[in-house]
Amino acid sequence: MEKNIYVVRHCEATGQSSDSPLTTRGFQQREELKSFFKGIPVNRILSSLLLRARQSISLLASERDLPLEIDDRLTERILSTVFLNNWLDKLKATFSDMDLAYNGGESSKEAMNRSMEVVKDVLNRDEKNTVIITHGNLMALLLKNFDSGFGFEEWKSLTNPDIYHLIFRDQKTELKRIWNGWNL
Repeated sequence: MEKNIYVVRHCEATGQSSDSPLTTRGFQQREELKSFFKGIPVNRILSSLLLRARQSISLLASERDLPLEIDDRLTERILSTVFLNNWLDKLKATFSDMDLAYNGGESSKEAMNRSMEVVKDVLNRDEKNTVIITHGNLMALLLKNFDSGFGFEEWKSLTNPDIYHLIFRDQKTELKRIWNGWNL
């Protein structure tokens, strides 16, 4: 049986804290996100706990009369709990060294494994079409699991929002970027 997982990066937000809401543009983008899924069957929606993710997908959940299931494993990866000079360079290094972890942070491997637990749980359920809404770094690491070439540069190219489609069919997985600036 074919299963589809739509991995969505949240819409534009005012910041990175857990309670950062969407910007005015982000609220417009969530309308576009809802419109994008018109005609695409959705049986289940899983979301990060963070406000920007929940706000991004709440219209689709409401329109489809689906519960917005919160899954802590979809929360953004913490690079470090202390301020890092040159954080972008440090993040880049974690795409090469998957075990590299900074003070209080999570390694790429740990974050990837956490996100893959969600995928495995989805695949073990009956629903055929699931939307997962998360954050850029965790999304990149999840996608890297299916495409080893997905790295730092691909992370940098992600947009807010963004959507990748994972198709699971006959013991094979296909990965496609389907948002690509849709209607922006």
